[in-house]
Amino acid sequence: MSGAKEIIKKYSNDDITVVWQPNKCIHSKKCWKGLIQVFNPQNKPWINMDGASTDKIKKQVEECPSGALSYISKKEGSQAAAHTETKVEALEDGPLLIYGTLHVTNSDGKVEKKSKTTAFCRCGASQNKPYCDGAHVKVEFKG
Repeated sequence: MSGAKEIIKKYSNDDITVVWQPNKCIHSKKCWKGLIQVFNPQNKPWINMDGASTDKIKKQVEECPSGALSYISKKEGSQAAAHTETKVEALEDGPLLIYGTLHVTNSDGKVEKKSKTTAFCRCGASQNKPYCDGAHVKVEFKG
């Protein structure tokens, strides 16, 4: 894994807090293409919690394939607490997605618990191995 500093940003409305971890993002564009009035990379800040209902925001966050977006409900608790059945999906020209709770042992022996969705690099170009960092786009990976 790279030594990149972990960045966590939070955006709240009266019901939920959306958590964004940009180092996990694989740039699938699902977040902003699905709800542009909330998730718009052209705006600063790029997340506008007043742009849609809480239910629409939750649904869109749940579409995030990398887990870079998650939410914490002020009434129900963390989205990550929900049980997710283990599922594996190879994205065309992109990462291998594993849905569910995983315990990953990295090459340095460090064990990490990953919940929801974990994106693993298939192209070999990630600077955050074993995880995808979106480098497949730059190297024009086909697979």
